[in-house]
Amino acid sequence: MQLVDTHAHLDEDAFSTDVEDVVARARDAGVVTILTIGITAETSRSALALAERFDNVYAVVGIQPNYASQVQSGDWETIVELAAHPRVVGIGETGLDRYWDYAPIDVQQEYFDRHLDLSRQIGKPFVVHCRDAEADVVAQLRRAAKQGPLNGVMHSFCGDDETAAACLEMGMHISFAGMLTFKKNDSLRATAATIPADRLLVETDAPYLAPVPNRGKRNEPANVVHTARCLAEVRGVELAEIAQVTTDNARRLFRLPVA
Repeated sequence: MQLVDTHAHLDEDAFSTDVEDVVARARDAGVVTILTIGITAETSRSALALAERFDNVYAVVGIQPNYASQVQSGDWETIVELAAHPRVVGIGETGLDRYWDYAPIDVQQEYFDRHLDLSRQIGKPFVVHCRDAEADVVAQLRRAAKQGPLNGVMHSFCGDDETAAACLEMGMHISFAGMLTFKKNDSLRATAATIPADRLLVETDAPYLAPVPNRGKRNEPANVVHTARCLAEVRGVELAEIAQVTTDNARRLFRLPVA
């Protein structure tokens, strides 16, 4: 059985002393590929460095919406330069966040559009962060979709059926993280059961959002198996089927080599 963790932050301080062990545990757990995600120009550089260090790690580079107001001169140019690297397989994470008040929404929207444009220009998929901003994200994606089908993923999806349906209609993939396993999230599990199999992805968002039975602990890519198992249960299929489907989808979307 093989799995792909499509969203982790291996450059975080939480992994500073044992990232090699973390990657090794993931491999032992069947996680054949990890995508490590940038949230600033600096962390995007770190993501690429990790992708060059480990043969089963690839990078996604971008400026997360909460950091959009902190962009310095030359930062966006750095993202554009990094995006062309062959070990970089996606753009982001980008999107909108109305939960935290770290960046004005108009600044977030400007950088969201920049990421969408860059994704289209270089033919690499984009990764969307959305928190308490579902309607805004869908509206902005719909504007972008007027230029053609979208090639991206709703990361750590926690929206409702309506949001999922809108994103699917525009060609998006839906990725589920550890929140799918949380006891209170019956409605999210119900939504997960309805997503077409060819649009499903799994992730950890490590070191955050550790799934049950590790909730409250540091998360790491090996734990993606717990989310995949939960996804299999709510869809009434075997874990091996979910692993195969989500791995095939990740490889197709991000153009990953077969491990």
